[in-house]
Amino acid sequence: MKKYEYELILCIVNEGFSEVVMDAARKVGAKGGTVVNARGTANKQAENIFNVVIQPEKEMVMIVVSTDIKEDVLHAIYQSAGLSTDGQGIAFSLPVDNVVGIKGVESGAKEELSV
Repeated sequence: MKKYEYELILCIVNEGFSEVVMDAARKVGAKGGTVVNARGTANKQAENIFNVVIQPEKEMVMIVVSTDIKEDVLHAIYQSAGLSTDGQGIAFSLPVDNVVGIKGVESGAKEELSV
């Protein structure tokens, strides 16, 4: 099984909570991220199952981090913007096979990860 050096963390939160996500991620080592405006498509049945009110306007935060800090970032996001907060966020990660455009990666250096 291939060991990945980086992970993409995707977090979907209610509109206006992307900075909460980024502040939490930065506190545990993330250097930056990208925010995309999004629209949720959940229905009333999903609201009843998760016992939350679904707001259609969302923000999706994408953060590339080293695998070493992925768990810390996910935990920090959950604590500050998870389903039990006003942000009502969900977050998950995906392995990243290759990365370009991040300082220190092109030269093969493993130092600071920044976008």
